[in-house]
Amino acid sequence: MKNKKIETRIRRKKSIRKTVFGTQLRPRLSVFRSNLHIYAQIIDDETGKTLLSASSNDKEIKSAGITVPEGMKGKTGIAFSLGSILGKKMIENKIEGIVFDRNGYLYHGRVKALADGVRKAGVKF
Repeated sequence: MKNKKIETRIRRKKSIRKTVFGTQLRPRLSVFRSNLHIYAQIIDDETGKTLLSASSNDKEIKSAGITVPEGMKGKTGIAFSLGSILGKKMIENKIEGIVFDRNGYLYHGRVKALADGVRKAGVKF
């Protein structure tokens, strides 16, 4: 057994991916969270292509002056602004609905903040 935390996350990920599938009309929003950054991809599973992607180390995320809700600061605030910028990109590319793939992470903290930012931009879950 390497790392129990990683193994349990991968087990949850497999369970989630059994039911979550992205189509052309409703692509999948996949989230990856490292210790320092957070990454998001919009994926069409029918063709196996990534439609959009964004990460917290992009220049436009760092320079964007997006106001975050009260209580969000640091990495959580960055995740919220990443979600809102990604949501704006989705609206520009005529993607109005998505399926959320939290990738085995608990729906809490940065993952929830990213989802809230996408919702605030006007994308339906």
